[in-house]
Amino acid sequence: MLKKVKSIMMLSVAFWGVFGVIHNVVDWNGTIGAVGAVTSMITIDGGSDSWQATSNPIVIWAGALFIVLSKIVVAALCSIGGIQMWRAKVSDNEVYYRAKNIALAGCGVALIMLFAGFIVIAESWFELWRSESMLGPVLQSAFRYGGMIGLIALFVASKD
Repeated sequence: MLKKVKSIMMLSVAFWGVFGVIHNVVDWNGTIGAVGAVTSMITIDGGSDSWQATSNPIVIWAGALFIVLSKIVVAALCSIGGIQMWRAKVSDNEVYYRAKNIALAGCGVALIMLFAGFIVIAESWFELWRSESMLGPVLQSAFRYGGMIGLIALFVASKD
């Protein structure tokens, strides 16, 4: 039963990646706009005058692509791993653990994107923590996603 639960948990992370990609791509202007608001620091009083603020389209597109491509990788790895975990739940443990490692790699990519992208770059470099309008919708969401995905990864990585 535990192996089934772990498989479903990984598939839920995969769906998080899929839904995130869909929303980011369907509303590409919103995605570019949000990344641009972070990098230009316009949501912070005096932020656009800061030395690290930039409206460079290359930086903005790189940030948006980093988010979308990371979510694609998360969706792929967690889907492949989760499905293989489900199929291997009653077979050889070695097959199951290889599948689990693929899925856990997907969680790792998600955590890298959420921590490096949102906490290190957006919050620390572009001082997003100072933005009242972006603190909740962006940083608190990234922390919540990272926390849940991290807990799922720890649970799935634990002994069965």
